[in-house]
Amino acid sequence: MSKSIEIIEAARVAEAQKRYDEAEEKYYTVINSKLELEEQTQKNRFLQDQETAILELGQVFQTQKSADKLKQLIDNSRAALGHFAKSKTAKIVKTLVEYFDEIPDSLDAQIAAIRESIEWAVNSKLSFLRQQLQLKLSAKLYERGLYQEGLKIITGLLREYKKLDDKSSLLEVQLVESQIYHALRNIPKSKAALTSARTSANSIFCPTLLQAELDCQSGILNAEDKDYKTAFSYFYESFEGYNSQNDPRAIVVLKYMLLTKIMLNLIDDVNVLLNNKNVVKYQSRDIDAMRAISTAYANRSLKEFEAALLTYATELRSDQIIKNHFNALYDNLLEQNLLKIIESYSVVELSHISKVIGLNVQQVEGKLSQMILDKVFYGVLDQGNGWLVIYDQPRKDASYEAALDLVKNMSGVVDLLYEKASALN
Repeated sequence: MSKSIEIIEAARVAEAQKRYDEAEEKYYTVINSKLELEEQTQKNRFLQDQETAILELGQVFQTQKSADKLKQLIDNSRAALGHFAKSKTAKIVKTLVEYFDEIPDSLDAQIAAIRESIEWAVNSKLSFLRQQLQLKLSAKLYERGLYQEGLKIITGLLREYKKLDDKSSLLEVQLVESQIYHALRNIPKSKAALTSARTSANSIFCPTLLQAELDCQSGILNAEDKDYKTAFSYFYESFEGYNSQNDPRAIVVLKYMLLTKIMLNLIDDVNVLLNNKNVVKYQSRDIDAMRAISTAYANRSLKEFEAALLTYATELRSDQIIKNHFNALYDNLLEQNLLKIIESYSVVELSHISKVIGLNVQQVEGKLSQMILDKVFYGVLDQGNGWLVIYDQPRKDASYEAALDLVKNMSGVVDLLYEKASALN
């Protein structure tokens, strides 16, 4: 057994006993060792030991939830990485960068580490690594809300990957492009990018998780068009993909599935879905939040809806997609509540509606005006007296339609007679 292996084994023991500082010191001993071997077999073994030490120390920092130490490890490993093949270097750096994903509140540290690694890759002429890191950076900038900067990187990568005809990488870039355009509310360009991504996916083997991401984005864009039935189908496929890989994003897609059922007012389907054997294991506050919203919507209760939004504020407002659709849901529920209040009246005071629904008179008046203009119901606002006057739905006058048909037919007959008279002349 080589000396490096002995040190790594000792580091593993220290890690198992939660003596993390000791484990860190031993792993760094191997990482910082100088390559002085000439025999190729020994050289390969030494590099393999260094790779093991780098990745396992990264996992130690991941366990400790220490983003700063992980970032420092990437910096400190660059001298050792200079002895590896380019493909191996790319694999190690990419793996270390991905360790940040499991560390809470580490997005800023991850972005900083990726930026520094890109600069190092450019200086070291590691084009493949630079491209992979730029792709990762664009995805993280999207998460951070820095859309324009992410889009700028994407534009350059698209040009490069199209020249290389690298369909696999092109697919990932086009997917991120679609997500960024959607966040910028440029839905046509988001759809175009997604169509390109799906075209690329059809010509290669698409990994399960990447296919799940594609299906999720398809569901999101169909939901934007209010085609919730199709959106649910895509979300279901996405959920199956994430669930099969035990990916934590499964619960997010499950929330989207429940959202589409609520938007379609299929509350019974929500309960059936929540009792599914694949869904039961995801029971959490996120799912309780969606259940509370579906119950409030089924009861047409604005107060219950607002109470659910307050109780589960973090779960419901942290996701921009759910938040956007809930704004529409709230508006729809407000309409239903107003209709529920006024349905038994022919004339009702606005102050009474305001008191019952729990909103001020100006808000109620504005919403009722919009509903009258949209012909949700027929009525008029008497602002002088503060009343709402409700009319029955007007009936179409059949005689008017019949008269129009008669005039149209007579016009046709006259035109025909005119043509025949012209022919005689």
